[in-house]
Amino acid sequence: MEPVTTATAVNAAAAAVTNENFIQWCARFMSEGGIFMWIIAIVWCVGIAISVERLKNYFKYDIDGASLFATIKKYVIGNQVQEAIQTCSESNALLPFVMKNGLKRANQAKDQIQDALEASILETVPKIEQNLSYLALAANLSTLLGLLGTIQGLIQSFAAVAQAEASQKAQLLAEGIAVAMNTTALGLISAISLMVVHSYLMARGEKMIGQIEEHSVKLLDLLSTKKAGGVVSSSNDKAA
Repeated sequence: MEPVTTATAVNAAAAAVTNENFIQWCARFMSEGGIFMWIIAIVWCVGIAISVERLKNYFKYDIDGASLFATIKKYVIGNQVQEAIQTCSESNALLPFVMKNGLKRANQAKDQIQDALEASILETVPKIEQNLSYLALAANLSTLLGLLGTIQGLIQSFAAVAQAEASQKAQLLAEGIAVAMNTTALGLISAISLMVVHSYLMARGEKMIGQIEEHSVKLLDLLSTKKAGGVVSSSNDKAA
């Protein structure tokens, strides 16, 4: 009768697992993994929050640099620096902020224009790179916490084999393996997802920084050329 009873219990457990919905499965997955599951979940949520905040700001910071510079170049060539400054003031992106500070010194020496542009770039770069290091840290912590949970599960399994009574060994061994496997899985899921987002944000941030530097140099060259030609109007002195 014992084999029949055991088989019946196994079948009943399998049926219960099969009939559970996704939320119930997630709850069981977290519960079987132990305390490290919840720590990993918290780290993952923090990483997701940072990712959402960065993505939201990147959409605000980014702009079509080529189109903006074409508009500014048209105004500068047309001796309408004040209008170019007004165009930059209408945007919350970082590139217009940098270019506006350069345009405000359009009638000054090249070195002064360059100083204004470089100071503005130094002010904008930290805004782009803000919190990215914490996102990378969250990804690394997820991996390490998953490994720590795996070690805990293995210790629990070995303790069950070595110390538990024969009737409890199978259950305790299964619980230890569940802790090891679940924490490993969640740690890797968290780490992989955060690393992908971090790589995307890093690439997009570097693109914005490169765009700012490129068009700052172009603006410096444009203003220097126009100043040398004596065409830039002094109408932008009010904005200096």
